[in-house]
Amino acid sequence: MKTYIHFDKMHFYAHHGVDPQEQVVGNNFSVELTLHVPFEAAMRSDSLSNTVNYALIYKEINIIMNTPSRLLENVAGRIITTLQARFPKIRGGKIAIYKENPPISGNIDRVGVIVEW
Repeated sequence: MKTYIHFDKMHFYAHHGVDPQEQVVGNNFSVELTLHVPFEAAMRSDSLSNTVNYALIYKEINIIMNTPSRLLENVAGRIITTLQARFPKIRGGKIAIYKENPPISGNIDRVGVIVEW
């Protein structure tokens, strides 16, 4: 059995971007995260000790999203590194980080990065 925990469309206002104006003004970002966590024991025990705490994961992501980076690639890497260090039950996952209404000439709703590990 493969078990996953999914965070759908977490929204943040942050100051990530290469352009100096993006770092000052900020923008809306969304994050989607799927974590491979073997929580079969939690299915039987109903005990938080057999899985990961969703609120603590969100808290870590919020801290990282509020720490400016030039590149979304860097933000994704920092999130993955932090989650793996803080939550050893995580066996892998997939993260997508999107910048809403990016400052690119053209009609683009969002642009982002996706990392699977």
